[in-house]
Formats: sequence, structure tokens, C-alpha cells
Amino acid sequence: MLTDEALAQLVGETRVHRRVYNDPDIFDLEMARIWGTAWIFVGHDSMVPGPGDFITTTIGKQPVIMVRDTASGEVHVLANRCGHRGVKLAQRSHGTTRGFRCPYHGWSYRTNGALAGVPHPKGYDSPNAMRAEPCYQIKQIPRVDSYRGFYFASLAEDGPPLEAFLGDTKATIDNLTDRSPEGRIEVVGKVSNRFVQPSNWKNFVENLVDAMHPMVAHGATGKATAAYVDTLGEDASKPPEAEVIHPFGGSYDFFDTMGQTALPLGHNYMGGEKSIFSHYGLPDDYVDAMREAYGEERMHDILSFNRHNTTVYPSLAVRDGVQSIRVVRPVAVDETIIETWVFRLVGAPKALLDRTLLYSRLINAPGSMVGPDDLDCYYRMQRGLMSDLNDWVDFSRFAHDDQDAGHKKTGVGTSDLVFRNQYQAWLGYMTENANP
Repeated sequence: MLTDEALAQLVGETRVHRRVYNDPDIFDLEMARIWGTAWIFVGHDSMVPGPGDFITTTIGKQPVIMVRDTASGEVHVLANRCGHRGVKLAQRSHGTTRGFRCPYHGWSYRTNGALAGVPHPKGYDSPNAMRAEPCYQIKQIPRVDSYRGFYFASLAEDGPPLEAFLGDTKATIDNLTDRSPEGRIEVVGKVSNRFVQPSNWKNFVENLVDAMHPMVAHGATGKATAAYVDTLGEDASKPPEAEVIHPFGGSYDFFDTMGQTALPLGHNYMGGEKSIFSHYGLPDDYVDAMREAYGEERMHDILSFNRHNTTVYPSLAVRDGVQSIRVVRPVAVDETIIETWVFRLVGAPKALLDRTLLYSRLINAPGSMVGPDDLDCYYRMQRGLMSDLNDWVDFSRFAHDDQDAGHKKTGVGTSDLVFRNQYQAWLGYMTENANP
């Protein structure tokens, strides 16, 4: 039985039990206590730009629809479920509609979830009254809010407001948006990459800020890229691919100097003053546009902000320097869908978007030069942790070097600080009477 005491035994100061990755009962409890209470990212304002535009996604294992109301223009997050027999209403990943109609019995709904019509209504005692009954509507998710166009929803009726939940991760969202000379970003097309990983969702969330693996998992790719660039000669122009791949052949010292920051509620980020994007060049016309929009000092503050993989625990990673996000969608204890979405900086030259798209293809795609390395490691870890010959996963690196800095802790880039922080938050969510 998963009592609070039993769950507490799974998380030590510098280690966690393998069951947190492979126990289906723990996964189900996570869906209720973490994914069922936290603010979960559902989409960006630009994914549903016009009336009736919608996307389908999930909050934990709950299928939902994010839709812009045809009447009010408000964005709603609705359960993707007919109020009659429970049939999934929207099957496509995105589209535009005047309303939702059940494909089974034809019950129809407005884009705010209100029941619009029931076919052949004379069989019901009071068909008109049914439109006022909450049980016959599409259920609206209890709490929906946005920050600078990023929409989050929570299945819990009560809890901290969104901005309090986001805390210092707001600075990353601000920076991503402010890198546009107009202070606006928009999703480019639809999802850039979406694929299934045969592993637990926490494997991916940990990897986002794991600075010990690039030199091993991605070492061959980095070395091959460096060797190719060496053949070009010092005076030759370097291909843009080399700029993107170069940091993945970096050193432990390079990643150590980036640093790690652990925040409340399991959030975290790498870098700050330095990241794997800080060496990227910027087109002169972009710098000119930013200077004109913000002034010299503010422009410098925006463009020198260098976080990497800010994690909004448990569902979102934001890369402000390369204008993309990665979204976590748990499916089962050993199956997770990962999505990558890329953004255009409105008012910026196309060269920046081209680099963002190149980065996505080279790093994040399942057939990329880097992504398959991680995927192989996730698979091996998931399978290896089925063994009961050793019950523990170690997170002891730099365990005694964490630095308290008010509401956050900092450490060197290859510290396990952020993992320890994530699992303290995990335990807070998972035990009923504790706060994460």
C-alpha cells in the first residue's frame, strides 16, 4: 500500500528507489497528485489564433481540448469527452470548428462546452432543461490561466495562482518573448516533433539538465563535428550545423561553469550568464531592431540572458535562446510522448527562425544527430531498473556543495542538485499532507 510513510522511504537525500520509475501504482498516483494538482502546460496563445481554432492534448492521462471560443474569443480548456456517453469528441490534433459534435449519437456543443443540441429529443423528459445541467455539458477544466501567452491548466479546484507557481521561471518566458523586437512570439506551423519514448516521464525531465551525459552519450557526434570543421581550414566559413552541434562536444569544465539553479516546486534551469547558446552569433539587422525597440541597455540585458532548458516542473522545458519548448505528455509508467514546438520572434529577421528550425532538426528530432543518443539511454535505463539486484538510483554528485541563495539553491553545472530538488518536490506532491 502506498502510504505516505512508504512513499517517503523511496526518496533519500541523495538517492531514489527504482520503483519511482517502474511501478504502475506509483505512476497512477503521480497522475492524481502531481499531474492532477499542478499547473500543466497546455498550449500557447498562437496555437489557437482565431475563433474556433483548437488543439487536442492531455493533462496527465486526461484528454483535453484547448479552444478559442467563437463567441467571446476567450481560450477554454475542455475535457475531450461527450457529456452523454463519454465518447472522445475531437480526434484530430488541431483544427477549426464552429462547435463539437459527438460522432456516436450526434450531441452537439458550443466552443465554450455548453450543450447546443440533442438529436431526436422527444425521448427525454425535459430536453431543454438538460442544457442547464452541468453533467450534460463538456466539463471545463477547473483552473485555466496564462502568462505572456503560455496557457496552463490545473485539474484541482484550489491551489496557488499560476504566477506564484511559475516563480522565477517567469524570467525565462519573459526573455523568450522579449527577444522579439515587438515583444511577441508565435508558434511556427504545428508541432515540430512528436514521438513516443519507451520510458518513464521523469527520465526525460531529469535529462533536460543533466550536464554529465553530453560528453559520453553525445561524445561521438561532437568529436565527428569538430573533426569535420578542422578539415575546412581556419579561413573557411563554418556551416551553421557546426555552431549548433559544437557544444555537444564540450568538456566537463565547460558545463561546470554554466551552473545549475534549483527552484521551489521542482523547477530548475542551467546557465544564466553562460549556456550552450551564448556563443551564437546575431545578425546585425536583428541587433539594430532590438536596439531601436528597447534601447542599448535593455537590449543588452535581454540578449545576455543565457539560461538553458528551464524546466517548469513537471510538464514544460523552455529554451529562450533558441526559441523552442519541449512538452511532456505521460502515457504509462514506461511510455511518454515528447513534443517540440518552435517559435518565430515577431519582427526579427528570418535567419533566427532558420537557426531555430535547424536546431530542432539536429537535436530534438527522433532521427536527429543527438536525440537518438538520449532515447537509447532512456530505453536502457527503463529496462535496467527492472532488475532488483540494486534498488537505488544515485544522485550524490556535489551533494555537500549546494549553495543557498534565498528561495533557490545553486551548484556547479555537473551537480546532481536539480535531481535532488525534483525528488523533494515529487515527495511533497505525492504525500497527501505535505506541500511540494
